[in-house]
Amino acid sequence: MKILVIHGPNLNLLGAREPGVYGADTLETINGRISGLCTELGLEVETFQSNSEGTIVDAIQQKSFDLLVINPAAYTHTSVAIRDAIAAVGRPAIEVHISNIHKREEFRQHSFIAGVAVGQISGFGAESYLLAIRAAKELLSR
Repeated sequence: MKILVIHGPNLNLLGAREPGVYGADTLETINGRISGLCTELGLEVETFQSNSEGTIVDAIQQKSFDLLVINPAAYTHTSVAIRDAIAAVGRPAIEVHISNIHKREEFRQHSFIAGVAVGQISGFGAESYLLAIRAAKELLSR
């Protein structure tokens, strides 16, 4: 069982970018925690970060995964292309956010991705990713 974790735009700046909102963990630290948990749960994982919408769409269309965990970041609120790619590949997806997007600015409260995801986890900091990995294991074990 393989999970693809996609981190969207500006998440490469975690640790330095608005730590009051996104925490002090770097993307490298988060990916290490994801990898460790996947090993513990017997899952194969690939992590990927891009600031480019088209590159994210291409990664989804490769279909080299059984389940997608995606933090689309700013593309959550703008990208019909990413939404359509998720819908097109026919693989389950879990949407993840470090901050609680529903408590933030009004424009951040709408997600184009939510309608094609099996669920959304937000507001638990970097732990949101680990909760998504645990949910992924449960979904793939059914």
